[in-house]
Amino acid sequence: MPELPEVETTRRGLLPHVVGRRVDGVVVRDARLRWPVPADLDRTLRGKRITGLRRRGKYLVFDCPHGHLLVHLGMSGRLSLVPDGTPARRHDHVDVQLEGHTTLRLTDPRRFGACLWLEGDAEDHALLRHLGLEPFDPAFDGAALHRLSRGRSTAIKHFLMDARIVTGVGNIYASEALFHAGIHPSRPAGRISRARYDRLAEAIRATLERALAAGGTTLRDFAAADGSLGHFQSQTAVYGREGEPCRACRAPIRLLRQGQRSTYYCPRCQR
Repeated sequence: MPELPEVETTRRGLLPHVVGRRVDGVVVRDARLRWPVPADLDRTLRGKRITGLRRRGKYLVFDCPHGHLLVHLGMSGRLSLVPDGTPARRHDHVDVQLEGHTTLRLTDPRRFGACLWLEGDAEDHALLRHLGLEPFDPAFDGAALHRLSRGRSTAIKHFLMDARIVTGVGNIYASEALFHAGIHPSRPAGRISRARYDRLAEAIRATLERALAAGGTTLRDFAAADGSLGHFQSQTAVYGREGEPCRACRAPIRLLRQGQRSTYYCPRCQR
């Protein structure tokens, strides 16, 4: 699933090509995404100019006068820019045709994504209003994590992946950040000290920054807006490296199943 670095990579790639452009039309080939694409999306968007492109968690928000186009990439979706008239393939569900003969195309093989029109303040929408801290926001720090974790017995990895607490930190990045902070993924969130949360907040931000610099992680079918593939998976310290020696202490990396997720960790470095 595209996580924060992948979505932010997409946002940065699209930004210079869509902001300021007028929408000339919308083609919806299959409205059956996670939530149905609005039947009147073409009429709503046609003639509007995209004034901004933001990210909130794993959502992309295309700002327009009097509303916002909200896009989520789901499990396997991607947004790409293609020349007008480029033939659609099987899973190319929505085209937003922009002035300048460019089309913004939503491809979603599993159809778990979303393409919705929001009126009013986007942050008040039900899909966004309960999202937690943004890792790159100044308010995201060890003190905030420590405060939110009090009284919680859930494992720290599950705590980090709860979008109501921290938004955008997925499985790969949670595993990596916990390794760099030296925290065992099963440790109860409420039993971690403030000092260790300070290190964890720094590790989360640093891990995401490294992933952004690498263009995200390519697992299965994610690619950036220009079609390029991320390569953060080649830089991971623990994720996907079961049995390999830890780069810090040489102990074999172990695999732990938490719910339906694979967690990789070092039994010696992480306590």
